This record gives sequence, C-alpha cells and structure tokens, in this order.
Amino acid sequence: MNFINPTPEQFKKLMAMDDEGPIVMLNMLKYKPDGGRELYAKYEACAGKILSEKIGGRLLQRGDFMMTVIGEEDWDDVFLVEYPSIAAFIELQRDKEYQAAVPNRTEALIDSRLYMLARVS
Repeated sequence: MNFINPTPEQFKKLMAMDDEGPIVMLNMLKYKPDGGRELYAKYEACAGKILSEKIGGRLLQRGDFMMTVIGEEDWDDVFLVEYPSIAAFIELQRDKEYQAAVPNRTEALIDSRLYMLARVS
C-alpha cells in the first residue's frame, strides 16, 4: 500500500495531541520516475521558505539514501525537519501559499512516510 498524504483521521489525531514543544518529522520519499524529483523540488522551494520564514522550523539533516538495513523498503530521499511545535506544523499545513504547492508534492510521489518524533536534545 502506498501513502502520499495524511488521512483525515491521522490529522485529527495530530490536532488533538498535547503540544509539548519542538517536534521532528522524519520524511521518507519515493519519487515518480519521470520528473518526480523535479516536481518535488518546486514544492520544497515553497514549503522550505514558509517553514523557515513564517513557521520558525528548519531542516536538521539530509543525506543520500544508501540502503535499507532492516526491512524491505527503499527510498529516494530521507530527511529530518524540526518544527517549534505541533501547532507550527499545523499552521504550515493551513498556510494558503503552502496549500497551493501541495499538488506538486502529491504529483511527485509514488509513496512516502512521515513520522513525528519528540525533540530530544
């Protein structure tokens, strides 16, 4: 089964969580073979600007995917993004400029995962 966007149930659960401060999102992406990476780059240019300038988040780590050590899934891109809070992540999702860029993300991907982690120093 492939996943591109959160389900309404997942988003409701996220919105109901206690907001304890910084969170980190682990992003794992599989691009469509013909132009997916380039289309995602358009989305990312917009999302990254909003993330840093409006939301106060930042890219923590990005590297070339090498291999899966445990499991069977392979990804084209894996990275960590820090948000000041769950509320900041939700604010990004609701931003009109961001919403206009989401179709590029949706069209760029075959599959993805997004895992939320508590920020631990």
